[in-house]
Amino acid sequence: MWTVQDAKNKFSAVVEAALAGTPQEVTRRGKPAVVILSAEDYHRLVDGAVKARESFAEHLMSFPGGDIPRALAEPRDVSF
Repeated sequence: MWTVQDAKNKFSAVVEAALAGTPQEVTRRGKPAVVILSAEDYHRLVDGAVKARESFAEHLMSFPGGDIPRALAEPRDVSF
């Protein structure tokens, strides 16, 4: 794990480690901030997420549907 300052000072080492297959975590003010990984790993993750995602239409069609009980409310009288 690298601090932002160390990652800036040793950016080449951070990139080399990420290219070697080890994602590099960088912290800011002691809290996890970013992860640096190779472009190959990034594209693999993105492609996997896109393939696993269903279309919006498929999402809507997967709604359980059936008869949905509706409230039996009467409309109120409104005078204009």
